[in-house]
Amino acid sequence: MTPFNIPFRATAVAGAALLLVPVLGAAPATAREAPTTERSEPLIRGAGSPAAVPGTYIVVLAGNPSAAMTRATTRSLATAYDLTVRKEFRSSLRGFSAAMTPEQAENVARDPQVAYVQQNQVFTAKQDDPPWGLDRTDQRELPLDRKFTPSVAADNVSVYVIDTGIYPEHKDFGGRASVGTDTIGDGQNGVDCAGHGSHVAGTIAGTTYGVAKQAKVYGVRVLNCIGSGTTETVVSGIEWVTANAKKPAVANLSLGGSIDDATDAAVRASIESGISYAVAAGNESTDACNVSPAREPLAITVGATDREDTRPKFSNYGSCVDLSGPGVEITSVAINDPEATRTMSGTSMAAPHVAGVIALYLSTHPEATPAEVSKALLETATPDEVQNPGANSPNRLLFLGPFEPPTTPTPTPTPTPTPTPTPTPSPTTSPTPTGTPTSAPAPR
Repeated sequence: MTPFNIPFRATAVAGAALLLVPVLGAAPATAREAPTTERSEPLIRGAGSPAAVPGTYIVVLAGNPSAAMTRATTRSLATAYDLTVRKEFRSSLRGFSAAMTPEQAENVARDPQVAYVQQNQVFTAKQDDPPWGLDRTDQRELPLDRKFTPSVAADNVSVYVIDTGIYPEHKDFGGRASVGTDTIGDGQNGVDCAGHGSHVAGTIAGTTYGVAKQAKVYGVRVLNCIGSGTTETVVSGIEWVTANAKKPAVANLSLGGSIDDATDAAVRASIESGISYAVAAGNESTDACNVSPAREPLAITVGATDREDTRPKFSNYGSCVDLSGPGVEITSVAINDPEATRTMSGTSMAAPHVAGVIALYLSTHPEATPAEVSKALLETATPDEVQNPGANSPNRLLFLGPFEPPTTPTPTPTPTPTPTPTPTPSPTTSPTPTGTPTSAPAPR
């Protein structure tokens, strides 16, 4: 499995500072092409990765079988190859994870019912250490005007933070935060013990620190107490969001790893189901096209900027980055107590600014597709404002509207009927009353 990490650096924090070493990268967008680098695939994808998890693999089935067929094929393969199935995927991916020996994995990979087998990988959270980020989001140019005045609050939008979990009791969530699911299975039951996911959620939907101040936010815990997870845990979280999202919805992935086809495929399928994704570009100061899920073209991949609109040295770059947003010294929710805050930096902090703007857009455009959301954000972004954006990076800085209002179809005029002469009625005998008839229901 690919290791996934949360890209960030913790600066001054109330309580203990968390420092995670990022192992991986970030994600792409709608208006760009997929990376064209050709790779000759080994029989088992990811088997040579330093982040590979021994003994567990992701099996992706060929074609696009139905949920019922996926289950049947999973059972058939498990029996034929003596596999221990760990998790089944029937929403974002079509396949399963399993405990296998390398020999079993190779045999399964050769089966015609299988598209590919990938070794499970480790993922970690992406962090580097108003809030000034909100202030910067709603103005075109510096200096900051010390104001943040969105016209809506996104109370009709659901936000899914796929991360280290959430601390629902924090006062900045105002009772709008809850646990969605927990794919780690260590007894935390979705409650954040690392602090990264809650910080991200606070930037998206906190009353004080958030962009979309009334959105409902759900923690999807796929990374453990040190900000680490695997392909299996991340895909399981994406699977849950795909199957259970209350739309309009936006998901945030402030995590990443080395190239991971299964995770990219899960993100792609989830977006195709109607959920927009904001993804951190990663903090390795490298090409974001070499990390997952940052490289997935349908996602909106976000690089970081500082208070001077300059790309910090850690932020990934390249053609897979769609736009940049505030990601240095961002203050948001902490998990020490219901009023705690912490300051962090990283593309993990930039992506939730974008997710918050997506939530505000969906608030007034609830029927918008992810492609339409991406188009609106990219067209509205401020061009040529980022200093040193990095090689091949599009120079776009996040900007909060105003967006074009949703279009409504022009009604087709109803033709005026030609009047017809009223015939002279023939005299009839008055009928005997039969009682008051019950009226039929009118269409509504």
